[in-house]
Amino acid sequence: MTTELTHYIGGAHVKGTSGRFADVFNPATGEVQAKVPLASVSELDQAVEIAAKAQPAWAATNPQRRARVMMAFVGLLNRDMDKLAEALSREHGKTLPDAKGDVQRGLEVVEYCIGAPELLKGEYTDGAGPGIDIYSMRQALGVTAGITPFNFPAMIPMWMFAPAIACGNAFILKPSERDPSVPLMLAELLEEAGLPAGIIQVVNGDKESVDAILDNEVIQSVGFVGSTPIAEYIYGRGCSNGKRVQCFGGAKNHMIIMPDADMALAADALVGAGYGAAGERCMAISVAVPVGDETADRLIEELIPRIDKLRVGPYTADADVDYGPVVTAAAKANILRMVEGGVEAGAELVVDGRNFNLQGYEDGFFVGPHLFDRVTPDMEIYQKEIFGPVLSCVRAGSYEEALGLAMDHEMGNGTAIFTRDGDAARNFASRVNVGMVGVNVPIPVPLAYHTFGGWKKSAFGDLNQHGPDAFKFYTRTKTVTSRWPSGIKEGGEFNFKAMD
Repeated sequence: MTTELTHYIGGAHVKGTSGRFADVFNPATGEVQAKVPLASVSELDQAVEIAAKAQPAWAATNPQRRARVMMAFVGLLNRDMDKLAEALSREHGKTLPDAKGDVQRGLEVVEYCIGAPELLKGEYTDGAGPGIDIYSMRQALGVTAGITPFNFPAMIPMWMFAPAIACGNAFILKPSERDPSVPLMLAELLEEAGLPAGIIQVVNGDKESVDAILDNEVIQSVGFVGSTPIAEYIYGRGCSNGKRVQCFGGAKNHMIIMPDADMALAADALVGAGYGAAGERCMAISVAVPVGDETADRLIEELIPRIDKLRVGPYTADADVDYGPVVTAAAKANILRMVEGGVEAGAELVVDGRNFNLQGYEDGFFVGPHLFDRVTPDMEIYQKEIFGPVLSCVRAGSYEEALGLAMDHEMGNGTAIFTRDGDAARNFASRVNVGMVGVNVPIPVPLAYHTFGGWKKSAFGDLNQHGPDAFKFYTRTKTVTSRWPSGIKEGGEFNFKAMD
């Protein structure tokens, strides 16, 4: 039985009126489990109009009261963690522990936003000139919007809407049409936590909705996470329409393995970072760069048995599964196409998952693990983001060559180095032109009170996500210079004046 999903507008679930729908699959079985409405321009504009009417009163609510809504929201997220994770796994395909991690990392940003009263304080200079004081205020933008991807349907929306709302804005969320149920559930929980109706709106849709967001004059800012070509498109169109825009694109994350590294530790890290969530993470390690052939041979020797033991299956198998299916049949086909391309280009397919088949789930979107060795920088499997369970090993002859690989790639989201040498680690962290760096940490995603963001073609815009940058992105600074003329203190009287 197929469920018809809704939008969430004005504090209520609202049926779509465009007549257009997208299929929401169960990736484990390949079956359509729901249909999600795709909003028209008029539906999006209606949501924005409602948000614009609700926002001024919310902005006028003092930051402490807004923070209390965030505090209550954290409690509700913890209460419904299992329910949220199950819904997320059912539509995305990731394992239940991974789904809970998705919710948890978003929850941590909400926790940070409880500090809004402190984070929104302005600056003050007393006596900047004769009788002159200067102070600054951080004020909400108004109506803001976020366009979020399928791979983190809980975390990334919370990365955007939590600071936006804590700052006093209204927020229009356009989640991925592939797994929209959790964003709808989050909107319900926010209002249960005390958020006024109309401040959070969930409008499901496709490119028509995206363009409507970019062209709507009321919307002041847009956040996006997805592929680099779409990030470039959204950034260009949004900025040309006078909006504040931050866009985060694709990744090709390198992990450098030095000869002195603990090879077992490095191999464990690579397996988790390369194959976790079926490789559908923008911070996944997809390129291993061992320095020297001896290091490479030792690494491959450690990797093969670990990869062979990976358990692939549906989330309902619970603890017996390391990763689940990819999100759609098209994603699976693209991954296998790129694997074939790697073989044709001359890379050595050390672990071949092309014939992976899961009994009872033959129609699911499962992809077996793949490991390539002797990949070269001219190959498509090195240049492009595969977004699947495929790890490529590129052998480097020296540290400088390994560093150059990470620096020369057009993507600059995350990178890591595994070594026991503090000097090499410090040199790498200082020189590499990548936004997030791990030292013996394979997926260097910063905690909520730092900021998340890549460099080069992995990010467009000058401010990162969450942490202090989020409060800058979702507010404008207003500076006031004031002088008060001499007044009552010159002629004050100490006696009550008789009534006229």
